Amino acid sequence: MAGNSFLSLNPTQKSSLSPTPVFSYRPEKKSADEISAEKIMGFAGEREKTEKISAPKKLKFSGEREKRRPARLLIPEQSVLRGGERDWKHEKVREKDVEVEGCGFGLVSRKGRRQVLEDGYKVICNIFGDPKQALFGVFDGHGGREAVDFVVEKLAQNIVKALGKRETAHNLHEEAIRAGYLTTDKEFLSKGVRSGACVATAFLSNGELHVANAGDCRVVLSSKGTAYPLTSDHRVEREDERIRIENSGGFVDCVNGVWRIHGSLAVSRAIGDTYLKEWVIANPEINKLKLTPDCEFLIIASDGLWDKVTNQEAVDMVSTNKKSVTGCKKLVDISSSRGCKDDITIMVVDLKSYI
Repeated sequence: MAGNSFLSLNPTQKSSLSPTPVFSYRPEKKSADEISAEKIMGFAGEREKTEKISAPKKLKFSGEREKRRPARLLIPEQSVLRGGERDWKHEKVREKDVEVEGCGFGLVSRKGRRQVLEDGYKVICNIFGDPKQALFGVFDGHGGREAVDFVVEKLAQNIVKALGKRETAHNLHEEAIRAGYLTTDKEFLSKGVRSGACVATAFLSNGELHVANAGDCRVVLSSKGTAYPLTSDHRVEREDERIRIENSGGFVDCVNGVWRIHGSLAVSRAIGDTYLKEWVIANPEINKLKLTPDCEFLIIASDGLWDKVTNQEAVDMVSTNKKSVTGCKKLVDISSSRGCKDDITIMVVDLKSYI
């Protein structure tokens, strides 16, 4: 969504859409304002679904293009990407759930079946000294920890830097967010590392909300107890994404019931993924919403939640718990009980102080 138009809420829609305190988690005990995301919240390992999924409806391809499709590409194993390195300090910390209760938000992150948790997050409050401005993000890495570590360190920094250049022009917030995504992608690609990360962010500024995503991390709004999806997952099965990929000379293939680019990656947008960069773009879809007193909270989560729990189920669970961390933990438990083997990261943001 471009320009000054605001998103119209529809529960069933699929939208295409001074020092600042930084909150996250690290092993040593710190005060809330000292907690830093960079030290712990970048996680590694290739994401891989093990549950059986029925093959989606067969997608149509142009016969000529299908004949010319290149050989299938495979996501390299972590040991290949990192030369067999293992970060024991981080792995020991990540054996248990990460739980964070911050200023106006709560978060729970749980490692899946991989040795190392791939997910990450970032929170920056009081941007430019304004208590009504904050940035929240959840990230889901694949193919190694390098991309998500880089996103944790750089994405919010690049967005805030771009916002600073446009601080007096509220209608340019979307442009600044887009610039932050694309700059982070460009910087990471220059490193020559093959891993990638899906990203979803929410920027709050003086009663306005800008949500952005590249990949299948999702943002859902609760308004008077009803769930409204504010982002649309970028997966290869999405028709418009498949058409974009084909028009760029790529192809999609169904592997074990999941549509993938060149038989490899199931998401069609992400930061990184240099070996598929021609088709896996970092350009985010951005939606803008004017907050009202009916707006209660946001849920920003990786696909480990959304693959097993509906938007409304998630909103209902958070609504029935006074503490956002408690709601997050119960959602993690539900997703795990339904067979999720993936990493799960859930952040709940209270909107009342931003209206």
